[in-house]
Amino acid sequence: MTLAAPSATEPTPEPDTRAKPGWRHYFNRQMLICVSLGFSSGLPLFILYNLLSAWLKSENVDLKAIGLFALVGFPYTWKFVWSPLMDRFHFPMLGRRRGWMLITQIALLGTVASMGLFSPRTELTAIVFLCGAVAFLSASQDIVIDAYRREMLTDEQQGSGTALFVNAYKLSTLVPGSLSLILSDFMSWQSVFFITSLFILPGIVATLIIAEPKIYGQPPKNLREAVVLPFQEFIHRSGWSYALLVLAFIFLYKLGDSMATALATPFYMDLGFTRTQIGLVAKNAGLWASLSGGILGAIWLEKTGINRGLWIFGVLQALAILGFAALAQTGVNTNDHATLMLGAVIGLEAFAVGLGTAAFTAYIATTTDPRYTATQYALFTSLAAVPRTFFNAATGFIVDQTGWFVFFLLCFALAMPGMMLLPKIAPWNGEKK
Repeated sequence: MTLAAPSATEPTPEPDTRAKPGWRHYFNRQMLICVSLGFSSGLPLFILYNLLSAWLKSENVDLKAIGLFALVGFPYTWKFVWSPLMDRFHFPMLGRRRGWMLITQIALLGTVASMGLFSPRTELTAIVFLCGAVAFLSASQDIVIDAYRREMLTDEQQGSGTALFVNAYKLSTLVPGSLSLILSDFMSWQSVFFITSLFILPGIVATLIIAEPKIYGQPPKNLREAVVLPFQEFIHRSGWSYALLVLAFIFLYKLGDSMATALATPFYMDLGFTRTQIGLVAKNAGLWASLSGGILGAIWLEKTGINRGLWIFGVLQALAILGFAALAQTGVNTNDHATLMLGAVIGLEAFAVGLGTAAFTAYIATTTDPRYTATQYALFTSLAAVPRTFFNAATGFIVDQTGWFVFFLLCFALAMPGMMLLPKIAPWNGEKK
């Protein structure tokens, strides 16, 4: 009951030369499932990286301690380790994909709801444990949802289905990054976390309604088939040196932007903005700009190709970080001009990141071997999450020593190493991937 690897002698499929489907291609059952699963996949992550920092900041937790909470994202960087197990084992009645999805979603609902029962001032250890549990369950849900989406969609639906999935993933930030922040100005954090957890219910309902995807080939017979072959193929494809170069690029390309936004909510609060202002202005401006950037990026890539997209969007992504530095220079000021500047800076940065994410995601997709998509995709996305987990944990200490302005300049500088690898990874005049 897993995606079997085709024979090495199996002929390469001919490229699809059929006309691209019209707008009705986006309005069917498969696309609706992608939207539902995308929302379910993104919600736990944004709870950890948006709502959690605002909660800790409002309870006067030290900024360095808040930065260290990025370490709870450790499971996102190691999800490829247990992903073969989720391919190997299944559950009676529900099946392999739906069974794992339901278990992780129910556990997430209970864990998120219980977070508000503890006080950051006196029970920080318990909160760290719960956050780690949310991260592990969320990473596990991502593994099985990615596999389900890959197996459910036809080859012709992969592009549009993934685009809808990613946009729904981003859309889920409206709950912890906007609605929950606004509610926290009017009710207790216990109620906020309980209400936030209820938004996991649509994903549970969807899991119960949808059907198990079609099974291709035979399930892995042992851990060697499930684990070793995907890594072996990646290393042997172009040799060790190029494999390490690819991994280095995946690690570095989003490093600067990831660190710049790690403490975004505490940064806005330090400037003097209320949580309601952040929820209404910063989060919404960033969300819609990011969605627009992702859609435009996908269209633009059709014309420029992935290689040039990585160059152009990478430059814009790095330059947008400087907007935060400019905002830091304005100081504590919450008049209309400052609020407008806040929305503009966040919107421009999110738009540029949306463009960069479109190119980066497309690059990762073309780097995976179709025979081993699940495990290799888990490996690459895990590596891309390393900066968000480990480097972001140091951001609080860096800000404490440098201040916000110098910190954002440092983030801009850290965006450069990934760009410097592009001549080897994606030459400007290289073939369109």
